[in-house]
Amino acid sequence: MITKLTEHSEEFPHASNANNEGILAFGGDLYPSRVMNAYNNGIFPWYNKEEPILWWSPDPRFILDPSDLHISKTLKKTLKKEIFEIKFDTSFLEVIKNCANTYRPNQNSTWIHPNMIHTYNKLHQQGYAHSFEAWFDGELVGGGYGIVVGDIFCGESMFSLVADASKVAFVHLITRLKNNGFTLIDSQIYSEHLENFGAKYISREIYLQKVKESSKKHINF
Repeated sequence: MITKLTEHSEEFPHASNANNEGILAFGGDLYPSRVMNAYNNGIFPWYNKEEPILWWSPDPRFILDPSDLHISKTLKKTLKKEIFEIKFDTSFLEVIKNCANTYRPNQNSTWIHPNMIHTYNKLHQQGYAHSFEAWFDGELVGGGYGIVVGDIFCGESMFSLVADASKVAFVHLITRLKNNGFTLIDSQIYSEHLENFGAKYISREIYLQKVKESSKKHINF
């Protein structure tokens, strides 16, 4: 049964109560404290603008272990050319807006609507949300953003205005995360793009245990 949340409590039912689609609850609000409480319990918001807020915890979970990163021969050649300047956290709002405006097949509208942008920008200001960016000739041309939970980076979305820009930025992100002690990149749901990098499924039960262990750690992005 999907739980209806109220504005008076930021508590969630246990993630294992999600239905077969992965939906756990609906309603509530997008206050930064509620959103971070969700991530710390293996839950995330994902919904279209015209829908109530939906809270998800899918089973299985699609993740990438930084040690399993696979880089194709073609991408390795691009990386060697050093075409892009890679930055982190210099233009978070511009990154998330570009992600919102990116066309995605089989999606009639973006789930990154103004309320989401406002909340995640607040989380960036609070040090929880981070962007990874590819720049070319002084212009932002690719990248993405995500949420940090202990030693887990929860990837939210990516965009690319130039071929391979987001891929190059992502590889640099993984290198940074690995060097700083991160153990997991959470892709949440299946993505062929991430599968090509070495992402795989794990059970929700295993993921929730990793989140529980991760919440005890404090690692700098």
